[in-house]
Amino acid sequence: MNASRAKVDRVAQTTRGVRSVLSIPLVYETFQRIVGSPRVRRELVDTYVRPRAGLRVLDIGCGPGNLLSYLPGVAYTGVDLSPAYIDSARRQFGDRGRFFVGRVGDLDADELGEFDVVIAKSLLHHIDEDEALHLFDVASGVLAEGGRLVTLDAAYTPDMSRAARFVVSRDRGQSILTPEKYEALASRVFAEVRVAVHHDLLRIPYTHVFLSCGRPGDS
Repeated sequence: MNASRAKVDRVAQTTRGVRSVLSIPLVYETFQRIVGSPRVRRELVDTYVRPRAGLRVLDIGCGPGNLLSYLPGVAYTGVDLSPAYIDSARRQFGDRGRFFVGRVGDLDADELGEFDVVIAKSLLHHIDEDEALHLFDVASGVLAEGGRLVTLDAAYTPDMSRAARFVVSRDRGQSILTPEKYEALASRVFAEVRVAVHHDLLRIPYTHVFLSCGRPGDS
Protein backbone atom coordinates (compact mmCIF):
# COMPACT_ATOMS: atom_id res chain seq x y z
CA MET A 1 0.00 0.00 0.00
CA ASN A 2 1.23 3.50 -0.75
CA ALA A 3 1.79 5.28 2.56
CA SER A 4 1.75 8.67 0.86
CA ARG A 5 -1.93 8.14 0.05
CA ALA A 6 -2.92 7.45 3.66
CA LYS A 7 -6.35 8.72 4.62
CA VAL A 8 -8.17 9.19 7.88
CA ASP A 9 -9.90 6.00 9.01
CA ARG A 10 -13.67 5.91 8.72
CA VAL A 11 -14.16 2.52 10.31
CA ALA A 12 -17.74 2.24 11.51
CA GLN A 13 -17.35 -0.17 14.38
CA THR A 14 -17.10 -0.21 18.12
CA THR A 15 -14.30 -1.95 20.00
CA ARG A 16 -15.19 -0.83 23.50
CA GLY A 17 -15.90 -3.07 26.48
CA VAL A 18 -16.16 -6.81 25.89
CA ARG A 19 -15.87 -6.31 22.12
CA SER A 20 -12.28 -5.09 22.54
CA VAL A 21 -10.95 -8.61 23.17
CA LEU A 22 -12.03 -9.67 19.68
CA SER A 23 -9.10 -7.62 18.39
CA ILE A 24 -6.85 -10.39 19.75
CA PRO A 25 -6.48 -12.99 16.93
CA LEU A 26 -6.68 -16.09 19.15
CA VAL A 27 -9.74 -14.78 21.01
CA TYR A 28 -11.40 -13.80 17.73
CA GLU A 29 -10.87 -17.21 16.15
CA THR A 30 -12.00 -19.07 19.29
CA PHE A 31 -15.20 -17.02 19.39
CA GLN A 32 -15.80 -17.66 15.69
CA ARG A 33 -15.55 -21.41 16.19
CA ILE A 34 -17.87 -21.36 19.21
CA VAL A 35 -20.66 -19.57 17.32
CA GLY A 36 -20.28 -21.79 14.25
CA SER A 37 -18.43 -19.61 11.75
CA PRO A 38 -16.79 -22.58 9.97
CA ARG A 39 -20.20 -23.34 8.45
CA VAL A 40 -20.49 -19.75 7.22
CA ARG A 41 -17.03 -19.94 5.66
CA ARG A 42 -17.89 -23.23 3.97
CA GLU A 43 -21.03 -21.71 2.45
CA LEU A 44 -19.03 -18.71 1.24
CA VAL A 45 -16.32 -20.86 -0.31
CA ASP A 46 -18.39 -23.68 -1.81
CA THR A 47 -21.25 -21.60 -3.18
CA TYR A 48 -19.62 -18.31 -4.12
CA VAL A 49 -15.83 -18.59 -4.39
CA ARG A 50 -15.70 -22.09 -5.92
CA PRO A 51 -11.93 -22.44 -5.55
CA ARG A 52 -9.67 -24.19 -8.04
CA ALA A 53 -5.92 -24.48 -8.38
CA GLY A 54 -4.41 -21.18 -9.42
CA LEU A 55 -7.53 -19.09 -8.76
CA ARG A 56 -6.38 -15.55 -7.93
CA VAL A 57 -8.13 -14.41 -4.75
CA LEU A 58 -7.99 -11.02 -3.05
CA ASP A 59 -9.43 -11.10 0.48
CA ILE A 60 -10.11 -7.55 1.71
CA GLY A 61 -10.56 -7.44 5.47
CA CYS A 62 -8.97 -10.88 5.77
CA GLY A 63 -8.55 -10.77 9.56
CA PRO A 64 -6.06 -13.44 10.70
CA GLY A 65 -6.40 -15.15 7.30
CA ASN A 66 -8.51 -18.05 8.51
CA LEU A 67 -10.41 -18.29 5.21
CA LEU A 68 -7.22 -19.50 3.52
CA SER A 69 -7.65 -22.86 5.27
CA TYR A 70 -10.67 -23.42 3.01
CA LEU A 71 -8.92 -22.36 -0.22
CA PRO A 72 -6.30 -24.98 -1.15
CA GLY A 73 -4.25 -24.24 -4.21
CA VAL A 74 -5.37 -20.65 -4.80
CA ALA A 75 -3.06 -17.67 -5.28
CA TYR A 76 -4.14 -15.72 -2.21
CA THR A 77 -3.61 -12.09 -1.19
CA GLY A 78 -5.02 -10.84 2.11
CA VAL A 79 -5.32 -7.25 3.30
CA ASP A 80 -6.46 -6.08 6.73
CA LEU A 81 -6.36 -2.93 8.84
CA SER A 82 -5.05 -4.76 11.92
CA PRO A 83 -1.28 -5.39 12.16
CA ALA A 84 -1.99 -8.02 14.84
CA TYR A 85 -4.27 -9.96 12.51
CA ILE A 86 -1.76 -9.77 9.64
CA ASP A 87 1.10 -10.89 11.90
CA SER A 88 -1.03 -13.86 12.99
CA ALA A 89 -1.82 -14.73 9.36
CA ARG A 90 1.85 -14.64 8.37
CA ARG A 91 2.82 -16.87 11.31
CA GLN A 92 0.10 -19.41 10.57
CA PHE A 93 0.23 -19.56 6.78
CA GLY A 94 3.73 -18.43 5.85
CA ASP A 95 4.24 -18.35 2.09
CA ARG A 96 0.84 -19.89 1.29
CA GLY A 97 -0.39 -16.33 0.77
CA ARG A 98 0.65 -12.69 0.62
CA PHE A 99 -0.53 -10.55 3.54
CA PHE A 100 -0.53 -6.76 3.82
CA VAL A 101 -1.67 -4.20 6.38
CA GLY A 102 -3.88 -1.63 4.69
CA ARG A 103 -6.99 0.51 5.02
CA VAL A 104 -9.88 0.08 2.61
CA GLY A 105 -9.67 3.77 1.75
CA ASP A 106 -6.00 3.42 0.72
CA LEU A 107 -6.44 0.48 -1.65
CA ASP A 108 -5.40 1.22 -5.22
CA ALA A 109 -6.47 -1.09 -8.05
CA ASP A 110 -3.35 -0.21 -10.07
CA GLU A 111 -1.10 -1.43 -7.24
CA LEU A 112 -2.95 -4.63 -6.40
CA GLY A 113 -2.85 -6.51 -9.71
CA GLU A 114 -5.56 -8.71 -11.26
CA PHE A 115 -7.80 -11.26 -9.52
CA ASP A 116 -10.50 -13.76 -10.39
CA VAL A 117 -12.39 -13.37 -7.11
CA VAL A 118 -12.42 -10.55 -4.57
CA ILE A 119 -13.81 -11.40 -1.12
CA ALA A 120 -15.04 -8.89 1.45
CA LYS A 121 -16.23 -11.03 4.36
CA SER A 122 -17.93 -9.24 7.26
CA LEU A 123 -16.47 -5.93 6.11
CA LEU A 124 -19.17 -3.67 4.62
CA HIS A 125 -21.00 -3.35 7.93
CA HIS A 126 -17.75 -2.17 9.56
CA ILE A 127 -17.11 0.76 7.19
CA ASP A 128 -19.00 3.84 6.12
CA GLU A 129 -20.68 4.43 2.76
CA ASP A 130 -17.76 6.28 1.18
CA GLU A 131 -15.33 3.49 1.99
CA ALA A 132 -17.84 0.87 0.85
CA LEU A 133 -18.13 2.58 -2.53
CA HIS A 134 -14.34 2.79 -2.72
CA LEU A 135 -14.17 -0.96 -2.01
CA PHE A 136 -16.62 -1.66 -4.85
CA ASP A 137 -14.60 0.59 -7.19
CA VAL A 138 -11.35 -1.14 -6.31
CA ALA A 139 -12.88 -4.60 -6.69
CA SER A 140 -14.26 -3.68 -10.09
CA GLY A 141 -10.86 -2.36 -11.12
CA VAL A 142 -8.90 -5.49 -10.21
CA LEU A 143 -11.28 -8.18 -11.46
CA ALA A 144 -10.30 -10.15 -14.54
CA GLU A 145 -12.86 -10.91 -17.23
CA GLY A 146 -15.50 -13.18 -15.73
CA GLY A 147 -14.42 -12.24 -12.21
CA ARG A 148 -16.70 -11.45 -9.30
CA LEU A 149 -16.80 -9.73 -5.95
CA VAL A 150 -18.33 -11.74 -3.09
CA THR A 151 -19.40 -10.05 0.12
CA LEU A 152 -20.88 -11.40 3.34
CA ASP A 153 -22.38 -9.24 6.08
CA ALA A 154 -24.84 -9.00 8.92
CA ALA A 155 -28.21 -7.63 7.83
CA TYR A 156 -31.58 -6.51 9.10
CA THR A 157 -34.63 -8.07 7.47
CA PRO A 158 -38.36 -7.86 8.30
CA ASP A 159 -38.57 -11.63 8.80
CA MET A 160 -35.57 -12.07 11.11
CA SER A 161 -36.31 -13.30 14.62
CA ARG A 162 -36.28 -10.95 17.58
CA ALA A 163 -33.33 -12.88 18.96
CA ALA A 164 -31.40 -12.47 15.70
CA ARG A 165 -32.20 -8.75 15.61
CA PHE A 166 -30.89 -8.39 19.17
CA VAL A 167 -27.65 -10.28 18.42
CA VAL A 168 -27.04 -8.43 15.15
CA SER A 169 -27.59 -5.09 16.90
CA ARG A 170 -24.73 -6.00 19.28
CA ASP A 171 -22.27 -6.63 16.44
CA ARG A 172 -19.03 -4.60 16.42
CA GLY A 173 -20.01 -3.24 13.00
CA GLN A 174 -22.07 -0.07 13.15
CA SER A 175 -23.14 0.14 9.47
CA ILE A 176 -25.49 -2.84 9.30
CA LEU A 177 -28.02 -2.41 6.47
CA THR A 178 -30.91 -4.24 4.89
CA PRO A 179 -30.14 -6.53 1.93
CA GLU A 180 -31.78 -3.99 -0.36
CA LYS A 181 -29.48 -1.20 0.81
CA TYR A 182 -26.35 -3.33 0.42
CA GLU A 183 -27.56 -4.20 -3.08
CA ALA A 184 -28.20 -0.54 -3.91
CA LEU A 185 -24.63 0.37 -2.91
CA ALA A 186 -23.10 -2.42 -4.97
CA SER A 187 -25.31 -1.57 -7.96
CA ARG A 188 -23.74 1.89 -8.13
CA VAL A 189 -20.59 0.13 -9.42
CA PHE A 190 -21.59 -3.36 -10.60
CA ALA A 191 -24.10 -4.06 -13.36
CA GLU A 192 -25.16 -7.38 -11.87
CA VAL A 193 -25.69 -8.00 -8.15
CA ARG A 194 -27.15 -11.24 -6.83
CA VAL A 195 -28.43 -11.32 -3.25
CA ALA A 196 -29.00 -14.25 -0.89
CA VAL A 197 -30.18 -14.09 2.73
CA HIS A 198 -29.60 -16.78 5.37
CA HIS A 199 -30.98 -16.94 8.91
CA ASP A 200 -29.51 -20.28 10.00
CA LEU A 201 -25.78 -20.43 9.35
CA LEU A 202 -24.61 -19.87 12.93
CA ARG A 203 -25.33 -21.69 16.19
CA ILE A 204 -26.70 -18.40 17.51
CA PRO A 205 -29.61 -16.41 16.02
CA TYR A 206 -28.18 -14.28 13.21
CA THR A 207 -28.99 -13.01 9.73
CA HIS A 208 -26.42 -12.94 6.91
CA VAL A 209 -26.60 -11.49 3.42
CA PHE A 210 -24.35 -12.58 0.54
CA LEU A 211 -23.74 -10.42 -2.52
CA SER A 212 -22.23 -11.80 -5.71
CA CYS A 213 -21.27 -8.90 -7.96
CA GLY A 214 -20.13 -8.96 -11.57
CA ARG A 215 -20.90 -7.90 -15.08
CA PRO A 216 -23.79 -9.31 -17.15
CA GLY A 217 -22.78 -12.63 -18.64
CA ASP A 218 -20.04 -13.33 -16.07
CA SER A 219 -20.24 -16.72 -14.41
